[in-house]
This record gives sequence, structure tokens and C-alpha cells, in this order.
Amino acid sequence: MSPRDDIPNLRGQDGEGSVQVQQDPDAKIEGAKVFSVYGKGGIGKSTTSSNLSAAFAKMGKRVLQIGCDPKHDSTFTLTGRLQPTVIDILKDVDFHPEELRPEDFVTEGWGGVQCVEAGGPPAGTGCGGYVVGQTVKLLKQHHMLEDTDVVIFDVLGDVVCGGFAAPLQHADRALIVTANDFDSIYAMNRIIAAVQAKSANYKVRLAGCVANRSKDTDEVDRYCDRVGFNRIAHMPDVDAIRRSRLKKKTLFEMDDEDDIIACRAEYIRLAETLWRGTDPRAPAPMEDRDIFEMLGFD
Repeated sequence: MSPRDDIPNLRGQDGEGSVQVQQDPDAKIEGAKVFSVYGKGGIGKSTTSSNLSAAFAKMGKRVLQIGCDPKHDSTFTLTGRLQPTVIDILKDVDFHPEELRPEDFVTEGWGGVQCVEAGGPPAGTGCGGYVVGQTVKLLKQHHMLEDTDVVIFDVLGDVVCGGFAAPLQHADRALIVTANDFDSIYAMNRIIAAVQAKSANYKVRLAGCVANRSKDTDEVDRYCDRVGFNRIAHMPDVDAIRRSRLKKKTLFEMDDEDDIIACRAEYIRLAETLWRGTDPRAPAPMEDRDIFEMLGFD
């Protein structure tokens, strides 16, 4: 018997060589546009996700943001505080979801954005895919997805395992947050490969990338031109964004300043672009050696 022979419902069903269980058909998110936000650790995914959620809310959309990170800090600029995680809450009721009410695990944030922190398994144990699956299942059981226009998954780090690629099973489009540097673009290249693998069996497609915390975008644009990808937003490295995090607020709650007004406008433009719908992108990720040759140092 091979090491994988005793694992059910895996081989050939979720990408070549996959060792993941497919999404439960009953957990499918219907009726909302679903976006998953990825990028290198520390690149600003939560800042992007929260301000994007706020931008959708400004457009009059009903928004649900799901943080998928054990740090459970995805939504704190929307709510002003850290929320308990779904997994911790389920643990408190011995994993009997029928004992929970929506207000036990959903907090209303700025602009009416519904905020959920899925959390993650204890360090070194479990799988992030299980956490995501349980969160979506719980939301469906409590009918929290029926009156939602937009769902945003904010997912930790770059995609290096199937567990944290699980939101791609639900998403219509994947959005990558990057910066104008080698490490961020290298991570983006891996994420592109992960999304392409998922797209073989799920509806998810790539929307584009956001150049974040970057004065310039020349390296991002050069990479996109090379692989057939596109940059759909640019958030410059301005102090106002850092201050908004310190104040536990989105940019939409901050006092008017030129930088803040400009960034708000860019987030609104990004939200409008995503809402209208982006052409599905199918870039060809580069080999590691080719990225080093294109962007690395001599």
C-alpha cells in the first residue's frame, strides 16, 4: 500500500498529486462575489482586505470579511479590537455549533461589514483547510451568507500548503498583494502557481495584483508583462496607512488628508473594478531560476 492509499477522496480530484479532501458541496457559497486575498507574510493583506471591505461598504454592498490567520487580526481595524476565533468558540461548546448564535462569532464593523476570524489550528498541529471549512459551514448553518453581496477571505502568508489554499475552493477571484521587490514577487509567483492548480477543479481565477507599500511599480510591472498578469491597483508607501493601523481604523474613518483621500479613492476604484468583474487571468508562473535572473542581483 502506498502512503496515500488510505486517504479518501484525494488523488486526481484537486490538482495533480493533491493530498486534500475536496470541498463539501453543501459548503458552497452562493449568491455573493467571493474574493481571496493572498501575498507574502507582512505585505499588508489585512490592511488591503479591511480597506477593500470598507470600500465595498461605501458602495452600498453587504460585506463579510473572514480572517484566516491564527493571529486573528484581519478585522481589528474594522471593529477596533481583536475578536475570538471561530475555532476557539467552537472548542468552548465542545464543537456543537447548534449551541452558538451568530453574535457569538460575528462582529459588525465599520460600515456594517460583518467580521469573522476563523483563526487556525494550534502551532504544529491540524490543518488550516479544516478551519476554513468549519467556518464556512458555521456561517451557512446560521444563514449568514444569504444576505451578503461580497465575501473577502484574508489568508495568511504565501500559499505553501493545501490547507491555506482552501479559500480558493470558494473564491471567484484571487487577488495578490505584492510590493516592488524580489521577495514579494517571488511569493506572488508561487501563489499564481497555486491558483492555477486550483482552477483546474474550481471556479477560482486570478483577478490581478495590488502593488502595496511601494513608491514605484516597475519591477511588479516587468514581472506581470513577462508572465501575462496585470496590476489592478497601486497603494503607495504613505505614513497615513501605518497610522490608521495604529489607531485601529480603516482609512475611511481617518480625518481627511491628501494622502488619505488619495488612498481611499484607489480602494474605491479597486472595489469597483472587482465588482464589475475582471477578465480571468491565466499567467504562466516562472521557474525559480528565471525569476532570479530577471530580478536578482548580479
